[in-house]
Amino acid sequence: MASLMTIGDFSRAVRLTAKALRFYHRNGVLVPAHVDDHNGYRLYTPEQIPDAQTVRTLRTLDVPVEVIREVVSTPDVELRAELISDHLARMEDKLEETRAAVESLRAMLERPRPQPEIVHRSVAETRVVAIRECIDLRDLGTWFRRSVSTLQGIADSADPDAIGSFGGVWPDDLLVDGRGTATLYFAIQNGFDEHALRSGAEVLVLPAVELAVARHEGSDALVPQVYAALGAHVARHELRIDAPVRETYIQGFPGIDQHCVIDIGWPIFRVFR
Repeated sequence: MASLMTIGDFSRAVRLTAKALRFYHRNGVLVPAHVDDHNGYRLYTPEQIPDAQTVRTLRTLDVPVEVIREVVSTPDVELRAELISDHLARMEDKLEETRAAVESLRAMLERPRPQPEIVHRSVAETRVVAIRECIDLRDLGTWFRRSVSTLQGIADSADPDAIGSFGGVWPDDLLVDGRGTATLYFAIQNGFDEHALRSGAEVLVLPAVELAVARHEGSDALVPQVYAALGAHVARHELRIDAPVRETYIQGFPGIDQHCVIDIGWPIFRVFR
C-alpha cells in the first residue's frame, strides 16, 4: 500500500493550511488520495506534493481556482505552460495598468499639463493591412502587443515604400461596454505584395472620416488626459458622429515604448472643410 500522509503532515510539507487543502478538495483542485468513510479524514501521498507546490505557487500569483484546476489536471506539459503563460501575460497587463494609473495620478497632483492643440483632419479612404478581433477590454494589452509584433513582422518583409503609418481603430462598445472589435493596422500603397500577409492579418479598406485630432507626446500613462481634453472640446465645439476613435502611432506604441507620439482622432461631422 502506498505511503499516506495525514492532512497535518501534508500541510506541513507543502506549506498550505489544512483549511486551504479542504478548500482545494471541495473545488476539485487537489483531491486527497483517500478519504476515510467513517471520520472523513483526508490522506495524501508523497507523490501529490509537487502538485500541491504548484497550487501554492499559482495562488500567490492570483491565478483563478478554475485555471489552477485545469493546470493540475492536465498531463500535457505544453498546455500547462500555455495556461500559466496566459495568466502571466494578464498579470503583466495589470502591472502596466497600475503603473500607468500611478503616473497619471501624480501628473494630476502636479501642475496641469497644457491643453493639447486640436486640429481638424480629413482622412481619405485608406487601404490597410489589419488584425481585427472581438476581444474583452481586459485583454487589450496582451492582444495589442501580440498584434503589433505580427504586423511589424509583415511590414519588415514588405517593400518599405509600400508601407504607411500604423494605427488603431477603437469602437465605443470596446471602450464603453468592455467588449468589442479592436483593429490594429498599417496603411499600404498599391505596391504592397499581399503574399507577405500572415495568418490573422487581412487587407481592409477603412472609410473616409473627418476627425478632431489631438497629439499626445510622452508616456502612455498620460494618454487619458489627452482623451479627456479632446472629448471636452468635441462636446463643446463639434458635432460628433457614431464612428470609432482612431489612433495613429507616429512614434512608438502605447504600452510597449516608454515614449510615444500618438495622434488621437475623434470622429466629427463637418459641413465645411
